[in-house]
Amino acid sequence: MTPRFDAIGLVVSDMAASVAFYRRLGFGFPEDAESQPHAEAQLPGGLRLLLDTEDTVRSFHPGWRATTGSGRAALALLCDDPAEVDRVYEELTGAGHHGELKPWDAFWGQRYAVVHDPDGNGVDLFAPLSPAPSPAPSPAPSPA
Repeated sequence: MTPRFDAIGLVVSDMAASVAFYRRLGFGFPEDAESQPHAEAQLPGGLRLLLDTEDTVRSFHPGWRATTGSGRAALALLCDDPAEVDRVYEELTGAGHHGELKPWDAFWGQRYAVVHDPDGNGVDLFAPLSPAPSPAPSPAPSPA
């Protein structure tokens, strides 16, 4: 047996605020998820995003303590194009979420920005600055 990557789990202070934030980004949490102690959204490719309240985690891990300071992990979301990076960043910051890094053209060839979810976890928004080159057309077969 080999373990396989299945889910990303985040501990949240306020389930309703976190579900609302991630729904704005297109995550499909079920109805009533905002009032549950645990919520899951199915991601493309079969992965899941799991949200658990601090109280839920403490119920099985009494010594657990929330970290302080900047996070060490972030979710990275690919946008369709640079304009979408700007639009999503403005939508989220306009809704009151902390913009950690305004959209900019990164030297590695992406439009890139960072917003924080309600618990201060980084959410990277990025898109290639120029579209991927189209594959070269195949040569026409030569007549036999």
